[in-house]
Amino acid sequence: MLDSPATAESEKDLILVEKLRDGSDKVYKELRKSIVGQDEVINQVMLALVTGGHCLITGVPGLAKTLLIRTLAQILDLKFKRIQFTPDLMPSDIVGTDVIEEDRTTGRRELEFVKGPVFANIILADEINRTPPKTQAALLEAMQEHSVTAGGNTYELEEPFFVLATQNPIELEGTYPLPEAQLDRFMFNIVVDYLNEEDEVKVVTSTTSNYMPQLNRVITGADVVQFQSVVRKVPLAQQVAQYAVRLVTASRPGNPAAPDFVKNWVSWGAGLRASQFLILGAKARAIMQGRYNVSVADVKALALPVLRHRILTNFFAESEKVTSDDIVRRLLETVAEPKSGLD
Repeated sequence: MLDSPATAESEKDLILVEKLRDGSDKVYKELRKSIVGQDEVINQVMLALVTGGHCLITGVPGLAKTLLIRTLAQILDLKFKRIQFTPDLMPSDIVGTDVIEEDRTTGRRELEFVKGPVFANIILADEINRTPPKTQAALLEAMQEHSVTAGGNTYELEEPFFVLATQNPIELEGTYPLPEAQLDRFMFNIVVDYLNEEDEVKVVTSTTSNYMPQLNRVITGADVVQFQSVVRKVPLAQQVAQYAVRLVTASRPGNPAAPDFVKNWVSWGAGLRASQFLILGAKARAIMQGRYNVSVADVKALALPVLRHRILTNFFAESEKVTSDDIVRRLLETVAEPKSGLD
């Protein structure tokens, strides 16, 4: 453990933590060669990567969602695949399928599994809400199990396995919104917003010139797997865990202690995964900022991306134009913080 007396294992963990911080700084530096602004988006994607979570990225077209993911794969020296989700996409187009292969020497025919694009380290599931539920489920099952089943055989996926799915919040006609149970599998729902004027000028200037950034590979897949392991060893105070759980349970309208605005505006609140992802993300945020303990501030910083897709608003909220983000912000103001100085 990171907080245990000096041992060979703890010293190894401390070396890994330093490697994680150094590697993160290098990743940010490389990403900023191609991505202008969007620092909070980059931070959240990195937190999900080093904790083993998956991300749902929501934003209108043209905000560099695909560029961000593709650039990240290049920097991390990982195998990258993009799947463009369309209404006619089949599960076998994602997972793979058995084909008949003939041995030219013997003439014998055998079924051979041809792997689909899901067999990569970083998957970009572009516009995941444009394909039918059966095809969505094929990817979401792989996300949960880190394996796929085809023809009665199970095939393990190579680690690390990281899915970033994009959604376009406009042009929703003919789409297939992800059910709440499937949304819950994503650690973060990251909203990519428009750039400010200064950053947009930088983007326009660089993308209309001959500028081609040279990207360096700074972290390997083996490094990422080690980072995911060491993040879980970060110590956690009981009061911080209790605060995260209280924040999540306060979002449930069936909870007698839930605030009145939750009972009025929410039809379904966040589940257990929300508490787990709040703490896991907070652990990663702490060590990436040079601390070996998780604070309440770490939990609060991640409340929006963790909770916004887990709180289902009702008709009254919609009629009053209250969003899940509004509810999360009010929860942060309402739920009492521990009085132990863990801020």
